[in-house]
Amino acid sequence: MRYDTEHKQKTRTKVLQAAAKAIRTDGPHRVAVAGVMADAGLTHGGFYAHFASKDELIAAAIEHMFGEARARVQHEMGGRAPAEGLAAYIDFYLSRKHRDARGSGCPMAALASDLPRLDEALREQFAAGVRRLTTTLGENVDVEAPSVVAELIGALSLARIELDPKRSDAILSASRHQLKQRLGLEARA
Repeated sequence: MRYDTEHKQKTRTKVLQAAAKAIRTDGPHRVAVAGVMADAGLTHGGFYAHFASKDELIAAAIEHMFGEARARVQHEMGGRAPAEGLAAYIDFYLSRKHRDARGSGCPMAALASDLPRLDEALREQFAAGVRRLTTTLGENVDVEAPSVVAELIGALSLARIELDPKRSDAILSASRHQLKQRLGLEARA
């Protein structure tokens, strides 16, 4: 049975969503093609209709994750004045909900420590995603975007590491406050 192009794209998107969740949750080294396909509701045999290899799947999933992250930035910042949008994005990024969304949250916080162990092509794919996301933030507000991104990732990572929920919440709260204060956004939030 032949499927149309739209069906193939929808199926590929399902596989990418399942792979992105597995990569965020377990790390790229632990991703199993059979598990990703099962999570997408497909058979392992259908994998090669979409990807030539596991590395190609991981590269495409990384690109997919950064696409989702850019969409989130645009959602939080869209329709708002630049400073107000950045404050809203900081509030989202350093929230309990985002901290607890390990399977669907920021790819940078989820994968930064895994990337040095991946091959150069996958690291470049990830670095390109970081640059695009940083540029998106920088276009919306005239700030030193790489510094803001580093602070966001660091605070979220530390909050995820902390086992005590009160201390984790305190990391998020203090980081939100300090970052917005440094950027002159505290009154706008």
